[in-house]
Formats: sequence, structure tokens, C-alpha cells
Amino acid sequence: MSLMSEFKEFALKGNVMDLAVGIIIGGAFATITDSLVKDIIMPLVAFIFGGEIDFKNMFIMLGDAPEGVARSYDALQEAGVPILAYGNFITVIINFLILAFIIFMMVRFINKLRREDEAAPEEPSEEVVLLREISDKLSR
Repeated sequence: MSLMSEFKEFALKGNVMDLAVGIIIGGAFATITDSLVKDIIMPLVAFIFGGEIDFKNMFIMLGDAPEGVARSYDALQEAGVPILAYGNFITVIINFLILAFIIFMMVRFINKLRREDEAAPEEPSEEVVLLREISDKLSR
């Protein structure tokens, strides 16, 4: 078998295609989750804790900033100043927890549907029903 035909067989298997679709959807879902945390949850947390808390700008500078560089996360990153960005880390952890919870709920829902499908007894086919009727009439 040639290398190209082996690769074609591998790439077109159902599991590989399912995995590719899952990765693409996961990437899009991660973007949605990131926006949910950054644009909705973190402003609510800031409001609850009184005032404007910008978690992105919660950091500790580990080096000196050059003259004229603003003391914000983006400006210091661009200037190459080493910073310990614990606020950004908090945001990423919240993203992860939300994403993990949503995936857990999806898997739980799918497992519930599978259990319902397995628990539901199959209806007998028409042939089986007719045979039972004939058997009942013959046994009388």
C-alpha cells in the first residue's frame, strides 16, 4: 500500500473526521466562552466587588519598565517587561471552569438520552403481532 493511499484511508475514517469536527467546534466554543467571561461575567464580578476591577491589569512587574511605557498589561507585554499576570490567570481559570461545566452538562444530557433509548422496550414488529394473534387463535 502506498503512503498516499494509507494516509487517505487514515484521514477518511469516521473517527478522524469526528475528531476534526470536534476540534473545530471546540475552538469556536472556546471563543464564545472567552467572550462570556470577559464581556459578561468579569464586569459583573467587578460590579459586585465595588467598582471597576480590571482583572487583566492585575499583575506584578518582575522588572523595570522603560521610560514612557504605561503601566498596563498590554503596554508592558509589548515592551517586553516580565510580569506575573495573576489577574489574567484568574480569567483563564474562570473560562476553564465554565467550559468544563458546559461540557459536563452536554455529556450528562447525551448519557441521559442514551439511557432512555436503552430502557425503552422495542415495539414488536407487525409480523410478530400477527403471529401472536394466530397462535392465540389456534390455542383456543
